[in-house]
Amino acid sequence: MTRRIHVIGIGAGDPDHVTAQAVTALNDTQVFFAMDKGSAKDDLVALRRHVCRRFIREPGYRFVELPDPPRDRGGNYRQSVADWHAARARVWADAIETELSDGATGAFLAWGDPSLYDSTLRILDAVAKHVDIDYDVIPGITAIQALTARHRIPLNDVGEPVLITSGRQLRDHGLTGSAVVMLDAGCSFLTCPPATRIWWGAYLGTPDELLMSGTVGDIGSRIARLRADARARHGWIMDTYLLRPAAGHA
Repeated sequence: MTRRIHVIGIGAGDPDHVTAQAVTALNDTQVFFAMDKGSAKDDLVALRRHVCRRFIREPGYRFVELPDPPRDRGGNYRQSVADWHAARARVWADAIETELSDGATGAFLAWGDPSLYDSTLRILDAVAKHVDIDYDVIPGITAIQALTARHRIPLNDVGEPVLITSGRQLRDHGLTGSAVVMLDAGCSFLTCPPATRIWWGAYLGTPDELLMSGTVGDIGSRIARLRADARARHGWIMDTYLLRPAAGHA
């Protein structure tokens, strides 16, 4: 029988972000798979366990923590990501075959939304070539939604588009309009003109949440220092920010 997999978006960190649809899927799951990314990121798994304890009505499920394959940070970026995804797919396929019986239901809990800068769906596509699985996707509150809500701002200017991009792309191509930047370990906003507006947030939805807003010239270096201090203290950081060019500089 086909094994079923739920990919469940659980929001940006606040358990109240979990939707009614996600709660239904949580209660339909027997085995939750989670990546073990080392002791520095244990609280990421702990949050997933907390979500399950809060919303699952009848305990009996179990967690299976999977070792995260090492990723080559040098060389060709796209090839290193492809190799990393392939290694993950092998780990996941083995775990699903070993830990999930035929006809049973497993789940991966995705931080934020599974559609946005998350590799879960691509990896499951690869797994499905080797293991008989069927999976569905439950959307979640994104870090972008949490960021704009906490800063009480609209995502876009009137009638204008918004780009969702990465720090690497911002450094390579610059800023031409409003942009949300994710996966930026290098504080790429510092390459923008000083008058650029920035709304920044880290650990959104958690008790450790950090928020700052202003212009890159006024607060950019302060954000960089705060980010470095927070990462050193927690061992990890997830942050995102919205940029808007100054009027006349788009």
